[in-house]
Amino acid sequence: MADPVQPADDPARALARAILRDARHGALATLDPQTGGPLASRVACALDGADLLLLVSDLSQHAAALRADPRCALLLGEAGPKGDPLAHPRLSLNAVAVPEGKPARRGAWLRAHPKAALYVDFADFRMLRLAPRPSFLNGGFGRAHRMTPDDLGLRGDQAARRPPLTCR
Repeated sequence: MADPVQPADDPARALARAILRDARHGALATLDPQTGGPLASRVACALDGADLLLLVSDLSQHAAALRADPRCALLLGEAGPKGDPLAHPRLSLNAVAVPEGKPARRGAWLRAHPKAALYVDFADFRMLRLAPRPSFLNGGFGRAHRMTPDDLGLRGDQAARRPPLTCR
């Protein structure tokens, strides 16, 4: 059987970038450090140029999971008001959560989430950037595409592209 998942093309790139641009929240998947099982959480997100940001509380389960293992996935996309929810486009972003300086990203976060002004400066909140890995766009029935960080227009994980450090 032929692989139904296609490489990215220009319409898929445009759709994925629109989903990223419009997203204000998504379903974050992490691995529970105590059980190794899956953990899903709703999180707020914001696009700041070529960076997708999360603001997480250190009191949350997903923050503990990301400290133990920064690999994660974020499902973005909204079902439309009519029809089958599975017919609407969605992006499953595979990523690594990278700590970011909160002061430098505070303004971008508040532009996307003005009500976060109530808690953004609390000491237990920290900013993370999702450095994308190869991901998956489901553009609706019969429209599945593999997406690279470049296809998504997001800054990847530069550290992952360097050769590993070796001890001498």
